[in-house]
Amino acid sequence: MDQMFFNHAEALLRTLIVGVLAYISLVALLRISGRRTLSKMNAFDMVVTVALGSTLATVLLNKDVSLAQGVLGFATLIGLQYLVTWTSVRLDWVRRVVTGEPALLFYRGRMLPDALRKARVAENEVRAAVRGSGHAALDEIEAVILETDGSFSVVAHAAASGPSSLQDVSMPGSDSTDRRQPSK
Repeated sequence: MDQMFFNHAEALLRTLIVGVLAYISLVALLRISGRRTLSKMNAFDMVVTVALGSTLATVLLNKDVSLAQGVLGFATLIGLQYLVTWTSVRLDWVRRVVTGEPALLFYRGRMLPDALRKARVAENEVRAAVRGSGHAALDEIEAVILETDGSFSVVAHAAASGPSSLQDVSMPGSDSTDRRQPSK
């Protein structure tokens, strides 16, 4: 029964020392790599965040994994994250592969059934997003977009003219390469 709660003092000491050092190493690497590493802006960012947590747990609890191996694992994941994000900012095709494209689900008073089906989103989820944005009526809304991070953006009708926040969202009836600003 004692083995369930307490193994050996040296195992506890190892967990404490390696835990502190692994934590310091991870924080230092994250500070060096910048804010984007833990941003969860898209699926790739989320995978890296989960993998970092898993690596930390493995280093802490698995005596067969050395601190050096864990730090190398952190550095590898953060380095790959940096490389992919650096490349995706510079090359559109990499950005599209890594992050995908936002999906327009509701536009100017109507649900877009094909887009809803493709995104696996129900109309009631779109209405919930509108309510969550503080709007009572769908006719107050210009568009609802499923963003690449899985969140919904609700865009109210614009009172002012200027560049549209919808310019990188495919409009109904356009192909995915058409990036024209929607007309009013």
